[in-house]
Amino acid sequence: MAFQRHGVTTPKILAVDFAKGFFLLEDFGHQLLHPELLAGTLAEENSPARLSAANYYQQAESVLLDIQAVEPEAKVFAPYDMSRLQGEMDLFAEWFLGQLLGVTLSDQERSMLNRLFSHLIDSAVRQPQVVVHRDYHSRNLMLLEDGALGVIDFQDAVVGPLTYDLVSLLKDCYLRLPRQQVVDRALDFKKRLVTELPMDSISDEQFIRWFDLIGLQRHIKVMGIFARLALRDGKRGYLKDLPLVIRYSLEVCAMTEGIDEGRAFYDWFIERIEPLLPAQDWYSDWRCAGDNPL
Repeated sequence: MAFQRHGVTTPKILAVDFAKGFFLLEDFGHQLLHPELLAGTLAEENSPARLSAANYYQQAESVLLDIQAVEPEAKVFAPYDMSRLQGEMDLFAEWFLGQLLGVTLSDQERSMLNRLFSHLIDSAVRQPQVVVHRDYHSRNLMLLEDGALGVIDFQDAVVGPLTYDLVSLLKDCYLRLPRQQVVDRALDFKKRLVTELPMDSISDEQFIRWFDLIGLQRHIKVMGIFARLALRDGKRGYLKDLPLVIRYSLEVCAMTEGIDEGRAFYDWFIERIEPLLPAQDWYSDWRCAGDNPL
């Protein structure tokens, strides 16, 4: 497998029944990385739990560098192209707005969303393109007995934006790091990128801009996906994570200077969508989502 050839620890395929569609995979156990990182967010500065979480982030970022070093073979990895990026964000209007909240968009509102989506797509395709796991977060990384991080749920890997997996890790939909810590870790990762992978020079400002904008694309998509998982698949537990995803999205729109499309989305969401949220049984105040994960 492409990942294993580059030192990424993924489950070994032990047997296959192609006729019935079954795979027998290596068992990675049950210890997800998420509880360890969550404990670190709750711990005091310089405590063992906080330092342990920082080490795990460093380890996860090292694994991510290995993934990005994988050869982006067209026969193995589909392109994360404009059509795919657009289709993902379309889930927001269909499932989060329409199916979950009962919102019917006007032509003007659709035009506003399309302008934002076009800007996000343009930013995504301008980034250096590497192999992207596509869901690289604390619930898809497992702590193995030998100390390695096992990587699961990689079947949808594509070739796409350089910062996509990094934002999945540092702006995790299931736990929140303080903004400054996110920026510091992202820029530290950028320094490692420059030394370990061949790439053109990128300013810190440009890297964080790419990082925030692909995060906005991802979180707009995730609002639609979590709503679909709840309504179509009966997995309603995902709804309680929506406030944090909303917070990530609106924070970027509010702080990204020079992007009129983002500010327009923020103003529209606050005026049109936010008043509908308190009636939802899953809702909590998005402004403090993730601050008290317990």
